[in-house]
Amino acid sequence: MTDMTSPQPAPDAKPGLTRHLPLLTILVVAVIGYFTLRDYITFDTLRDNRELLLGWRDSNYALVALSFVGIYVLIVAFSLPGAAVASVTGGFLFGLAAGTGLNVLAATIGATAIFLAARWGLGASLTARLEASEGTIKRLKDGLRENEISVLLLLRLVPAVPFFVANLLPALVGVKFRNFVWTTALGIIPGGLVFTWIGVGLGEVFDRGESPDLSLLWEPHIIGPLLGLSALAALPMVIKAVRGKPGV
Repeated sequence: MTDMTSPQPAPDAKPGLTRHLPLLTILVVAVIGYFTLRDYITFDTLRDNRELLLGWRDSNYALVALSFVGIYVLIVAFSLPGAAVASVTGGFLFGLAAGTGLNVLAATIGATAIFLAARWGLGASLTARLEASEGTIKRLKDGLRENEISVLLLLRLVPAVPFFVANLLPALVGVKFRNFVWTTALGIIPGGLVFTWIGVGLGEVFDRGESPDLSLLWEPHIIGPLLGLSALAALPMVIKAVRGKPGV
């Protein structure tokens, strides 16, 4: 007869490890990609293959557009080097309107993949701890929940926030999935427009024997509107804070 009182294996041990595999895979591929791809996904590579790429685009626009989105999704999802090159390439191959649309679509899908990988693994346990927390942690958690939309938009609009941080942090603190997706798609449009616009004029830059100057992003006429949008996103939080003060 089987001893029903004997210790049984912990049923959640293997599933718990399995939950972390997607995020671990992303981290491993990101490290490998950093050392193996950073010298290949460059503007020099784009310059050397410009005629080939333009020929492919002209002969099969839909297939090239689909391939571009797929490659861009992989770059973002695995945090591989070359996201800026990919964004500029979108403008170079497809123009401002279509290029911006494809760039935003691909970046949003890639960001969502990272979000889900982190949420499924580390994010699930961390969110559970935050839900059970008290004191300062609880106040921070409640503040985030009350201002979730504004915080998510700020993460996208403030140029100083790395893209992978804006993908991982929301997953780890338990923001709503639908809010993450739509704020990502909306929040990356301004920056996406700038990168795509640079790509539209890339042919002329190559003809002069130069490389695109991404420092343009920090010019006053570019950074000013982005900071203005950031201030607008933060405005609801400021209003709530002011209204919450006694006597206001």
